[in-house]
Amino acid sequence: MNYYKLIIKELIKKRIKNSSDLAVFKRQVSKRYKILTPSNIQLLKAYHELTKKKRIKKSKIIEELLKTRPVRSLSGIVNISVLTKPYPCPGKCIYCPLENGFPKSYLSGEPAAERAKALGFNPYFQTKQRIKMLRETGHPTDKIDLRIIGGTWSYYPKNYQTRFIKRCFDACNNKISKNLIQAQKLNESAKHRIIGLSVETRPDFIDKAEIKRLRNLGVTKVELGVQSVYDNILKMNLRGHKIKDTIKATKLLKNTGFKVSYQVMPNLLGSTPKKDIEMMKTIFSDEKFKPDLIKIYPCALVKEAPLYELYKKGKYKPYSLKVLIKILCEIKKEIPYYTRIERIIRDIPSPRIIKGPVKVSNLREVVKKEMKEKNWECKCIRCREIKEKYDPREKIYLFRNDYNASGAKEIFLSFENKKRNKLYSLLRLRIPSSDKPVLSVLKNVALIREIHTYGQLVPISVKGTSAQHKGLGKKLIKQAEYIVKKEFKIKKIAAISAVGVRNYWKKFNYKLKDTYMVKSLH
Repeated sequence: MNYYKLIIKELIKKRIKNSSDLAVFKRQVSKRYKILTPSNIQLLKAYHELTKKKRIKKSKIIEELLKTRPVRSLSGIVNISVLTKPYPCPGKCIYCPLENGFPKSYLSGEPAAERAKALGFNPYFQTKQRIKMLRETGHPTDKIDLRIIGGTWSYYPKNYQTRFIKRCFDACNNKISKNLIQAQKLNESAKHRIIGLSVETRPDFIDKAEIKRLRNLGVTKVELGVQSVYDNILKMNLRGHKIKDTIKATKLLKNTGFKVSYQVMPNLLGSTPKKDIEMMKTIFSDEKFKPDLIKIYPCALVKEAPLYELYKKGKYKPYSLKVLIKILCEIKKEIPYYTRIERIIRDIPSPRIIKGPVKVSNLREVVKKEMKEKNWECKCIRCREIKEKYDPREKIYLFRNDYNASGAKEIFLSFENKKRNKLYSLLRLRIPSSDKPVLSVLKNVALIREIHTYGQLVPISVKGTSAQHKGLGKKLIKQAEYIVKKEFKIKKIAAISAVGVRNYWKKFNYKLKDTYMVKSLH
């Protein structure tokens, strides 16, 4: 460690500012000190020890230079995935693997699954370790987007659900609370605030009672295992629900403010490339769907799934890489400005996959290269996020996209550059439908379903050099309030708020009421 501290002091004197010069420097010092080339994590640890003891001054340049995988905090938050314990699944899907010791659909070798198993699937220790790892690799952890994964969340025992989420909050609060409500209250001002909380479940498990429960747990986003929009494909793959369940779930969730993410699966048994492309066109043209986010998980053929037996009998055939790339490119062309493609491949280790294009782990990069060669760009949110390209001198514009979805009007507000290929900040506003609301607090109330500013995560109450903390969110909220009051003559507006964002809303005179932040518009 003494060597690493000496190297840090030398690094500061050298005033190195880019990764290529850093690599040269590390090779030089390793040769001089006759040690293995130090990792960024080792150097960061030494740096933090020196700053803690006030032997050196903090340096943003050094912190950025030594940060591992910068992309982890370039969307304005850090993601933490926590896996539930193995538990029976109500589904019998033929494509879904089952391995002893893991929740259904998760396999050994997947990073999150391995971490969870090593920690006994304990939510507290999983959350705690991920926070520690992120901090050690140079990432701020003030704003945590917590994703609970594993099996069908809504099928787990209710007591387990409550205890699981409470323990995640306890880990972020660095304090053990008596109950979930107390843990949530503490998190409003904690160092590690949960600014988003998502679970994954089946469409047929979403009803009014489940909606109320999800809100009490603090959930703000629901990932629906949609897989296909064709009933015959769902039936053939023993999915166990129909497309009407997806339509109903989507509407219930949007009407109560949740962000809705779809998990869809090209290359299912009985599907074709043409059907998969048509499916995506339907999802974004039919107002009964139109998700806010989407995960495209091409079917992975593994021995642990019943589909493998059909493959051996010649009754199932995976697409070729060329065909899948074409499908994914066509899908990306259909994505509107208001949707984010979260992923286009699962984290299943390549050796576990028997055959097929999903053995290519960098599928997103392959598709991106194809797009570049054909000279066109994807409009999805992820492809347009400002990330590290923030330039305070660049002029930005307010854009508004109105569209009908699930029986109501959605208004997507965003700050972007003129070409709309750099997205700074967004807000999703839903104008209430004529349906009776699931929750009385939402009667005759317009809903802010999401507000997010992108770019490098800036710690809470700190001024930074990214798009965050520049007042963009405040301007979007004011614009939403103006639209609601002037255009639609609605006197109240509510925001579905994660627990860790409640104090942000309080700055704009929103008050907590039945898990929502509500404001009267006079």
